[in-house]
Amino acid sequence: MTAADYPVVSLAPGAHKRAEQGHPWVYSNEIRMDRAAKSLPAGSLVRLVAASGKALGVATFNPHALVAARLLDRDPGRVVDRAFIAARLEAAVALRRRLYPEPFYRAVHAEADGLPGLVVDRFGDVVVAQLNTAGMARLEGEVLAALGAVLEPRTVVLRNDGTGRRLEGLAEEVRVAVGALDGAVDLVENGTRFFADPLAGQKTGWFYDQRENRRTLAALAQGCRLLDLYGFAGGFAVTAAKAGAREAIGIDRSETALDLAGRAAAANGVASRCRFARAEAFAELERLASAGESFDIVVADPPAFVKSKKDLGSGLRGYRKLARLAASVVAPSGLLFIASCSHNVGVTDFAEAVRRGLTDAGRSARILQSAGAAPDHPVHPFLPESAYLKSELLALD
Repeated sequence: MTAADYPVVSLAPGAHKRAEQGHPWVYSNEIRMDRAAKSLPAGSLVRLVAASGKALGVATFNPHALVAARLLDRDPGRVVDRAFIAARLEAAVALRRRLYPEPFYRAVHAEADGLPGLVVDRFGDVVVAQLNTAGMARLEGEVLAALGAVLEPRTVVLRNDGTGRRLEGLAEEVRVAVGALDGAVDLVENGTRFFADPLAGQKTGWFYDQRENRRTLAALAQGCRLLDLYGFAGGFAVTAAKAGAREAIGIDRSETALDLAGRAAAANGVASRCRFARAEAFAELERLASAGESFDIVVADPPAFVKSKKDLGSGLRGYRKLARLAASVVAPSGLLFIASCSHNVGVTDFAEAVRRGLTDAGRSARILQSAGAAPDHPVHPFLPESAYLKSELLALD
């Protein structure tokens, strides 16, 4: 098949400007949804054209989704096949190799790497991929072939269980597509050894996005007592303990994640200075405050409180409450690191929720750093909303 064989999808009159300027998404209300367009199978490769007939490029198309078209290439003659995907993958991996000396990173971050709907995390010779759109789901065979050619993994896990797949009309699944996997895999981050569970852990099994923030806090942790809320597999706690924290306590609701955190503490020789407990963060903070406990550093990195725009109000109240409760157990002159991975929460709204929470706690603070995700999670210039992670590091009075 050549690009000339791809069906043509036309935009409505006047709706071509954003796409023409470089935006990778075209919404359903910008498409001329005639009978031919509506009849196309979800995820079809198409040639996008303006109402004037001017070619805009090649895209995947889903007539049933809000984001109806996702541009893959501005060249209307581009053939999207395994060679195309492999070339994009090679470019993405080449960038990561410049960033990190070891093969543990996010290898593909969707639109920012020119592969909309595809996320790939690398754990050495184990690769975990998320095909989050109908377009990428239809290209599964080509994606797997490209991963095999570029990364030569022994195992590829498909974590196709993200909430975004429901918006695309896709079923959720988790399966080993290549090779085999039995249990957790190793990874190294900031010189510290961890364990991830690609099959049963959250997302792909690890959160590489906080890598730089973990390094920043570890550099401040010498001799400190640290509380890591929503600690997952021990990323902040174990990194800090290895850097010299006198005590690191991790709190999470998942017994499986806590077991992995314990394994990481032992593997790094800091088990005597780490403790992990199963608890709900808000309730545990209230208990610790009532007991008069305090910590030199408190980390609050929760899962998304705002999964859709309708949850924004309640989610912001949640961040405000979390900031209040977390601040209540920060020692005088201590540090609070608080983050949000909700892409529906803007930087300004998050900062305001944190500020109000600190005021509720009767604490004043200085913002030492406002940060986002690590650089292996690049942001597409036309998709500022893809800068989902935001965080503040605060010095409290």
